[in-house]
Amino acid sequence: MTDHLYADTILVGGRVRTSSGWAQGLSVRAGVIEVVGGREDVLRRRGPGTRVLDLGGGTVLPGLHDLHVHPIYAGIRERRCKVPQGSTLAATLRIVAEHVSRAAPGAWVLGGQWDTSALGVTPDRTMLDAVAPRNPVLLEDTSGHSSWVNSAALAATGIGPGTPDPPGGIFERDTAGHPSGIQRETAADLLAASAPKPSDEEVEAALEWALGEMLSYGITSFTEAAVGFTAGPRAELRAYTRLAAAGAVRQRVRLCLVWSPVDPVCEDVIAARNLHASGHIAPDCVKIFLDGVPTDSHTAAMIEPYQDTVEGRDDEARRHGLLAIAPAVLEQAVTRFDRMGITVKFHAAGDAAVRAALDAIEAARAANGPGPCMHNVGHCTFVAKADIERASRIGATFEVSPYLWQPSPICSDIATAVGPAAIERVWPVREMLDGGALVVAGSDWCVVPSVNPWSAIETLVTRQQPGGSAERFGASQAITLDQAFDLFTVNSARQARMAHRVGRIEPGMLADVIVVDQNPFEVPITQVHATAVQMTFVEGDLVFDAGARRPRTEAVDG
Repeated sequence: MTDHLYADTILVGGRVRTSSGWAQGLSVRAGVIEVVGGREDVLRRRGPGTRVLDLGGGTVLPGLHDLHVHPIYAGIRERRCKVPQGSTLAATLRIVAEHVSRAAPGAWVLGGQWDTSALGVTPDRTMLDAVAPRNPVLLEDTSGHSSWVNSAALAATGIGPGTPDPPGGIFERDTAGHPSGIQRETAADLLAASAPKPSDEEVEAALEWALGEMLSYGITSFTEAAVGFTAGPRAELRAYTRLAAAGAVRQRVRLCLVWSPVDPVCEDVIAARNLHASGHIAPDCVKIFLDGVPTDSHTAAMIEPYQDTVEGRDDEARRHGLLAIAPAVLEQAVTRFDRMGITVKFHAAGDAAVRAALDAIEAARAANGPGPCMHNVGHCTFVAKADIERASRIGATFEVSPYLWQPSPICSDIATAVGPAAIERVWPVREMLDGGALVVAGSDWCVVPSVNPWSAIETLVTRQQPGGSAERFGASQAITLDQAFDLFTVNSARQARMAHRVGRIEPGMLADVIVVDQNPFEVPITQVHATAVQMTFVEGDLVFDAGARRPRTEAVDG
């Protein structure tokens, strides 16, 4: 036997989760899993140059997938005015004041996050004026769909009493008709466009940091859910392209390019998408925002009316939210992208938006016939029962947000807005699975403070806070641990059209695997969130090593 037929790497001394049960080890050659089985079986593949890693009792699992993440946004936010989720009004203003004190005169102070329920009051510009009278301040809320600014920011952008609400957006106003400092949806985008953008160097540094953060949690594949979200599409595509060329992008990455019928730039970006494709970068997805969020903003499109009120507003948007794109326009666009072989990811939080997305997918199937693109409806906070069975029939995927639904300030805002009856079925994952739909998970990091998938896996099962809590959120929709794990592995691989390569530990699959410090299938469910990744491998290359229990390479007996 020649050296090139020996294994490159062997993992033994732990437990390996396979599709058919547990094994004692595995061997990898040329980035592919070669043998999975007993200790002696895999050690037979050892040669003079084989790296043998004794796992010291660790557990080997398939690499995890995050199908909705904003890495550049996460990295940039780390460097801005970062307000911990759940902060009170006093704490938020104290943090803002600290950043203002360090800022140059007149310089913008950008950051987030805030929620009305945590602040304890609906915020307005005067609260920020008290700590930032001259520096423009812009704070995004937790969802990223609303912003809170001071008077200096409104003045810097020329927004005043006569400024009309843009299509698909709202400037909240005080009793005198002046902008209150709270912007919703496209109104928030309009104001943010005047704020300074990060440089190319800042974007690349932010992305590189976020890539490493995801590897440390065992995320070997991910979907960038909205290219351009932070620095504009061209700047963010440049960052991905440059880092990929430098070998710094180790995960498999799908890029979703934002499309809107009112933005001509997006068509140019989509047309040039393949200039940015590479071995690990697939720019083959388009993101379409259909609505907002079902919080105090009332911007998620809902079939039934919201239960609470919005001070100063009694319009249709207050009652049923905002549907951003006319159905005929949407169906035409989705049909076109489907014909091009581009997967569409929708932002659809309200059940009316989910219905519009499914209608568009069904129209594309009717026009083009069955195809390989598994268009996915993202978030799905609320889904009408009548729409759940449609997904399997038309080849659509539900993408859910288990990082969001644990009891938290944003969930409190949602519960107040929609009322207790709707909350009984919030994020109806169990019904989706029972209906035969393909269901996958996305973090929406950095809308959530951590990209940790282990908290999400736990809360899919408990619907509680990580570690357990008396309060539960949508308890009737809890699923099993096996089902939760599948969302992050085999289901996600199928959604990404990579089920033949990743998602399972079997001979012939790519060696995208992780080693964790505890077996999440054997610990109490409320301890799954504490699972720590020791090593992450992509195609057999060790791309993350926590070093906490560094594996022994010479102590394995033959």
